[in-house]
Order: sequence, then structure tokens, then C-alpha cells
Amino acid sequence: MSAARNIGIPVNPPTRVCDDKDCPFHGSLKVRGILLRGQVLKVKMSKTAVIEREKIIYVRKYKRYLRRRTRILVHLPPCLSVKPQDQVIVGECRPISKNVSFVVLGKVM
Repeated sequence: MSAARNIGIPVNPPTRVCDDKDCPFHGSLKVRGILLRGQVLKVKMSKTAVIEREKIIYVRKYKRYLRRRTRILVHLPPCLSVKPQDQVIVGECRPISKNVSFVVLGKVM
């Protein structure tokens, strides 16, 4: 395998090399659509992680703010070293499985 290819998104490419075909840097997976930011909760599945996003919503009726959280399953290439509690950037890609349509692109510094 060669060095990491340019995916067109300003993130630092990984230093390790992997042979995952669903890696945006070393495989053939294309990243398109939206970019999201979230915190890693679990990394217990094989090549899959769970991230959580928190959003604040204003409720006009009560003139208060409400916190909502969503969990997203993301593909985690083996060349990225991500642990729980890390802040990561994820990008939308084609559906990899029934529930996975995002891939981890890197850590937020």
C-alpha cells in the first residue's frame, strides 16, 4: 500500500497504513455529503464505533432551551487510533451496512 490519498477534506491523514477497502485514505471509499462532529462513546465492535452528538433546541412556548442527543454508528478504519471520549470528525459516505453510513476522518485537536 502507498501513502494516504487526498480525500479533498482538510483533515490530517493517518500515519499508519491499513488494508481496509472501506478506508477513505487507503481504500476506495468516497466521502460525500455532510461532515459532523461528535464524541466517541464505544469502540467495542469490529471496525465500527458509536459517536454521540448533542444539540440545543430553543422551545418558544416555554422560552427555554432543551438538550437532545443522537447516537450514530460510524465505520472506524484500523489506521486511525481512536479511543472513547475522543472528539472526532465524521463524513457521510455510501451505506456500508444497514446502520452505518458515516466514516471517521480524524480527531479534532
